[in-house]
Amino acid sequence: MAASNQNLVVTAFWETNPGEEGAIANLLKDFLPQAQQEPGVKEFQIHQNISKPREFFFYEVFAGEAAFADHQQTQHFKNIIVGQAVPRLAKRERSQFRFI
Repeated sequence: MAASNQNLVVTAFWETNPGEEGAIANLLKDFLPQAQQEPGVKEFQIHQNISKPREFFFYEVFAGEAAFADHQQTQHFKNIIVGQAVPRLAKRERSQFRFI
């Protein structure tokens, strides 16, 4: 199996509580460059829906499952995502994929 097939792709869809989209966007602008610097992160992008600004889409590629686990243990994940962003969300869905 090629090494690239060991990568783990994670997608996330968030919908904020009404009126929280600006606060969430600001938190994510702080979080994103920190996540992109993690050693196990190969790609990390966050998108905000133009026509529905309460919706956010994350596309993340990790070196593997261990890198994804490490990501969730970082201070910036615990502080910004778990501590500040998640309480402002109406919906949070995550899925995991592999390249084929």
